[in-house]
Amino acid sequence: MDQENLSATLTIAAPAARVFAVLADPTAHSAIDGTGWVQEAVDRAPLTEVGQIFRMDMYHANHPDGDYRMANKVQVLDPPRAIGWLPGPEKDDGPLEFGGWFWRYDLAPLSPSETEVTLTYDWSAVPQSFREYLRFPPFGPEHLTNSLHHLAELAAATSRA
Repeated sequence: MDQENLSATLTIAAPAARVFAVLADPTAHSAIDGTGWVQEAVDRAPLTEVGQIFRMDMYHANHPDGDYRMANKVQVLDPPRAIGWLPGPEKDDGPLEFGGWFWRYDLAPLSPSETEVTLTYDWSAVPQSFREYLRFPPFGPEHLTNSLHHLAELAAATSRA
């Protein structure tokens, strides 16, 4: 694969501000995730600024530890139009190191009650040292579509609440 990113787009029946609020809530990320790897938010505060770090407990059967933790650094925060973060493995000691891959959601309001959302996973900046033991992308393109459908369900449910 020459391309080093995947993206998927879905129209969600909810206002952009509502969709953005769901994305900015780390406690919703396990419900959004289409792989089942994201387990629970360690840092539960809403995402409010570039540079903010939030951690997630994860599980993957092929991970050496099974359970592990990822730190995420907010790179893009433009309410209600875009949000994105760089994940990286959290080690017990030393500074945080991010792997070079990132997640980004771009929101385009279509009407007061509809938002087009594009989810992009990009691994173009992953260094060779990570590529030696990790395969990119670590999931198929259906993961992004599944995640967008989960996001749509959450945003619609919270719009009705």
